[in-house]
This record gives sequence, structure tokens and C-alpha cells, in this order.
Amino acid sequence: MVSLRLTRKGSTDRPYYKIVAVDSRKRRDGRYIEQIGTYDPMIEGENYQLDLEKADKWLGFGAKASTTVASIIKKVRNAG
Repeated sequence: MVSLRLTRKGSTDRPYYKIVAVDSRKRRDGRYIEQIGTYDPMIEGENYQLDLEKADKWLGFGAKASTTVASIIKKVRNAG
């Protein structure tokens, strides 16, 4: 099953995350199918970027979003 979740990048104490579509059996930072956005918790204010069309495409295929990614999708939909 495909899931939409975060994969961690960056260095110690300076993380940033890619929002990716990945096979749910893969490990957190393993190979992913497609990157659909980014999330940087170190930035104040709007700290995410998401391609809503790609997210909707994967959700239409039956992908399940993690709780954090689902909240980011919700924020993007309410902003747009």
C-alpha cells in the first residue's frame, strides 16, 4: 500500500522533511516513489510547500496519509 509521509533530511538539530509517496513497507528514509512537497519545522509561519494535485492523485489511487501530512494537506486546502 502506498502512503504519504515524511522522510527526514538535514543535519543533527536542523531537520527538514520531504513529503513523499512511498510504499508503506519501506523504511522512513528509504527509496520513495515521488516527492510531493517539503516541510521545515525550523521556519516560523508557513513552513510547508505541497503540490496539491500530486497529493490528490495519490489519494485517489488509495494512498493513506500520515497524520502530519494529512494536517498539511488540510492547511493547503483551507488556504487555497
